[in-house]
Amino acid sequence: MEIKRVFDLLPLFLSKNARPDALVAKENGTWKKYSTNDFVDYVNHLSYGLFNIGINKNDKIAIISNNRPEWNFADYASQQCGAISVPIYPTISLKDLIFILNDAQVKLVFVSSIELYEKVKEASQQAPSVKFIYSFNEIKDVKHWKELYENGKNNPAKDKIEQIKASIENNDLLTILYTSGTTGTPKGVMLSHDNLLSNSFATQNLAPFQKHWTALSFLPLNHVYERMLNTLYIYLGLGIYYAESLETIGDNLKEIKPQVFATVPRLLEKVYDKIVAKGHEQTGIKKALFFWALDLGLKYELDGANGWWYEFQLNIANKLVFSKWREALGGNVQAAVSGGAALQPRLARVFNAAKIMVLEGYGLTETSPVIAVNSFKPQGIKFGTVGDVIDGVTVKIAEDGEILVKGPNVMLGYYNRPDATAEVMDNQGWFHTGDIGTFIDNRYLKITDRKKEIFKTSGGKYIAPIMIENKLKESSFIEQALVVGENQKYAAALIVPSFLALKDWCAKNHINYNSNEELITKKEVIDLIDNAIAESNKTLAPYETIKRITLLPREWTIEKGEMTPKLSLKRKVIMEANKQLVDKMFSE
Repeated sequence: MEIKRVFDLLPLFLSKNARPDALVAKENGTWKKYSTNDFVDYVNHLSYGLFNIGINKNDKIAIISNNRPEWNFADYASQQCGAISVPIYPTISLKDLIFILNDAQVKLVFVSSIELYEKVKEASQQAPSVKFIYSFNEIKDVKHWKELYENGKNNPAKDKIEQIKASIENNDLLTILYTSGTTGTPKGVMLSHDNLLSNSFATQNLAPFQKHWTALSFLPLNHVYERMLNTLYIYLGLGIYYAESLETIGDNLKEIKPQVFATVPRLLEKVYDKIVAKGHEQTGIKKALFFWALDLGLKYELDGANGWWYEFQLNIANKLVFSKWREALGGNVQAAVSGGAALQPRLARVFNAAKIMVLEGYGLTETSPVIAVNSFKPQGIKFGTVGDVIDGVTVKIAEDGEILVKGPNVMLGYYNRPDATAEVMDNQGWFHTGDIGTFIDNRYLKITDRKKEIFKTSGGKYIAPIMIENKLKESSFIEQALVVGENQKYAAALIVPSFLALKDWCAKNHINYNSNEELITKKEVIDLIDNAIAESNKTLAPYETIKRITLLPREWTIEKGEMTPKLSLKRKVIMEANKQLVDKMFSE
């Protein structure tokens, strides 16, 4: 069966590996399973219903929802109608929502909750293209998606839908993904069926996927990273379980016992910090064993490079300590794919030592997203890199270090923005990523920074802030960091301590405090963070070292507009909000 369009995956799934748990989510505290047959049935009838209310080829349909089976029903039904899906972050601001609805001329919106319905209803007053709003949850006086499904079931338009499907080519526009970005107006990235499918096909061997595997999905489906992986799971016939929320991931992992999931470094950091915090709670021989194993894990090298004695000790550590780490993740995890930001090499080492294979990858929305990824193939992992460039994709490093990409994964362009497209696509067809990188051993791609975030000190030295920030966060006492110093004599940093780690440390050292604000003024705490900074500075060039720091009393969050939904720092927002503190670091 030839797979040319994303919706071609459904009959393949049905014939190749029909299963009772194709898509699963919790409803009223119980896991509700939708079989492959259910999946196909809902998509087909929903597509008929959409056609019956006047959804035509190339109309735009927005989906604003948490991860759930209905997200897929709406997405695939839209595809079969020839409509273009416009997935939107549920946390989007009203201003950006109004912009996207108007820019894409969205005709119909699916929402999941009453809160999102109210937001879309308010936005639609300034977006006249919106004709319909349907909800996934049952909400009084709001049209429910099942109405469309029943409409299609009672009035099937199979022949017409088949005609529309036959008219769709592999390079036709599939979806418009609006990048939140760290500044400016959202840009709509246009991806084709081939963009998404080529990326799925090229990553199908990154892990030893098996038909009986299940995947836990919790990163936003409206972002291409999780969406592409869900496409891959459907192609391979895996069952997809949707986590209830980011807060319930730990419980859901134990309930579902998945073999694979995708994550971002920030969540792995939190998992690691919780594990270490529990280690500190232990006493006597158990505590000694825990930190002996942890120290071994942090020194882990692949392919037995540390020698037989190390491997002998690691085997014991895996039986006595790391086995409990695996149990905490459900006991079956074969691979965790990390992307969206740089993963600290120490975390990759310790998780892989614990037989939790963390595969770090790299890509952008504009590249569907994967450009390179570590994998299970021979010598497929190298810590501190994002692995091999995937099959079918070509990467070269420009003279200034920028990563340039060609391949079937590269977007069609930015919607309604030929000017912006021309800025990133050169006349030879290379996509300019804006990231700085290099090849290690002529094979493994290593990302060193974002081109636009590198700054120059008054002494003329270039500083790559992300590299330094990742180095600083290797301390268990530093949660977040933002390096500043453009046109200044030296580099400085805003630091958010790990209050979880500090709480335990303060209890042991009999340091009392009533609030985070008070805690960061304690001399002992300041000295502790200063020592962590000094350790990081030892690995940096003299001009890169951090000379001043300021501690902040709370984490930066998406809700306060300080981070993007994929957990990247909005540097300008943070620096503007802390301008007086930043100025003070350079005036002393």
